[in-house]
Amino acid sequence: MSKPIVAIVGRPNVGKSTLFNVLAGDTISIVKDTPGVTRDRIYADCNWLDRNFTLIDTGGIEPDTKDIILSQMREQAEIAIATADVIVFIVDVRQGLVDSDSKVADMLRKSKKPVVLAVNKVDSFEKFGNDVFEFYNLGIGEPVPVSAASRLGLGELLDEVIKHFTTEKEEEEDDDRPRIAIVGKPNVGKSSIINQLLGENRVIVSDIAGTTRDAVDTEIVHDGTEYVFIDTAGLRRKSKIKEELERYSIIRTVTAVERADVVVVVIDAEEGVTEQDAKIAGIAHDRGKGIIVAVNKWDAIEKHDKTIYEYTNKIKNTLSFMPYAEFAFISAKTGQRMNKLFEMIDIVRENQTLRVSTGVLNEIMSEAVALQQPPSDKGKHLRLYYITQVAVKPPTFVIFINDKELTHFSYTRYIENKIRDAFGFKGTSLKFLYRERSGKDQ
Repeated sequence: MSKPIVAIVGRPNVGKSTLFNVLAGDTISIVKDTPGVTRDRIYADCNWLDRNFTLIDTGGIEPDTKDIILSQMREQAEIAIATADVIVFIVDVRQGLVDSDSKVADMLRKSKKPVVLAVNKVDSFEKFGNDVFEFYNLGIGEPVPVSAASRLGLGELLDEVIKHFTTEKEEEEDDDRPRIAIVGKPNVGKSSIINQLLGENRVIVSDIAGTTRDAVDTEIVHDGTEYVFIDTAGLRRKSKIKEELERYSIIRTVTAVERADVVVVVIDAEEGVTEQDAKIAGIAHDRGKGIIVAVNKWDAIEKHDKTIYEYTNKIKNTLSFMPYAEFAFISAKTGQRMNKLFEMIDIVRENQTLRVSTGVLNEIMSEAVALQQPPSDKGKHLRLYYITQVAVKPPTFVIFINDKELTHFSYTRYIENKIRDAFGFKGTSLKFLYRERSGKDQ
C-alpha cells in the first residue's frame, strides 16, 4: 500500500538531520540496509500510532543564496516539497526568527501542502517556552516545541503530522489500474521509453498532473488495459556534483516507487550496471515491489550468441540481493521488444498478488524439511510446524516454529526456493515472518 511522504525542511543547521536520525534510527523505525542501497540514508520507513509513512531528509534551504552548494540544497528541498504529502518545517529557537525562515515559509505557503512547524532545540520549556511564540509570526500554524537532541516533544510533533494524512492515498488505492514506475539514473532513457510506448499504442493520452507531486502520470492503454506510468525523468541537471545529483535522483525514486505496483529499473546497456543502479533497485526491493530490469539502448551493443546470457549474469551479480527480478533487453529508440514490457508487467503483477493455499504450502514445507533438516544449535533443533500466506504485494508468509533464535537466513532462502520452484513468483520478492508457537515439545 502506498505510504504518505513526509519531508523535513528548513535552513541549514537547525537540526533537520538530528531529527531525521532520531525518528528513523532509534525511536520509531527499524531501518534495514539492503546491500547496494545508499549508505547515506536520506529516507526511512517510519510508523507512528499504526500509521506508516516515508520520511525524507533534505538539504538546508537558503532562499536567496548564490553559493553553489546551498543553491543545490535548495533545489533538492524543492523536489522534496513538491513530492511530499506533509512537510515538517524546522526552525531554531536559539537563533530566533530570522529573515530566511520567513522566505522558506513563503515557499511552503505557495506549495499549498500541509505544514507542521517544529521549533527545535527547546531543551527546557521553562527557559525557551516564551521564545516559541515568536514563530507564530510565520503565519503557518501553531509551533510545536521539540528538542531532537534530547528527544522532547517528538510524540506531539508526530501526532500533528499524522493528522494531515488524507484519504487521497486511500482513493489512489481504490484506483485499481496498474501503476508502473519508470526509475533509473539520469539520461538512461526513461522518458524515451514512455514516449515509445505512447507512440506504439496510438492512444489518446491525458497527462494527469499529480496533485501532491511534481511527477506527471501518463495513462497508456494497451490491449484494452489502462496502465498509469509514473515518470521520474525531468531531473533538473544544474548540479555537476555527483553526490547531490544522486540525492535528487533518490528522492524522486522513493516517491515514485511508493506509489507503484511494478517498478521498471532502467539501465544503460552501453554503460553497464553501476552502483547507483543498485541503489535505485534496492529502493524498490526494500519496499517489496514487483521489479523488471530494463536494459535500454540494446541496439547499440555488438552482439554474439551469448551476449544476453553474459550481460544478464553480470547484472545479477551486482543486483544479487534480488535474484527474482525479470529482465527485458530493449531499445526505446528503435522500439525493439517494447511490447514485451507490457507482457512482463502483467506477469509480475499477477505474481505480486498470487495466493497459495495453506494446504499446498504445508505440503511443500514438509517435503523441504524431509529433504534437508532445519538448523540446530547445541542439540536443539528448529521445528517448523505450519506455514500460511497472510498478505500479497509482496506475497508474505508466516511460519510457526518453536524458537526464533534457531532460524537462519540460508534455511529461509531454501524454503523460499522450494516455493518458487512450485509457483515461480517471477519478478516479486517474497517476505517470510516467524512466529513462535508455545506449548509444543521442543
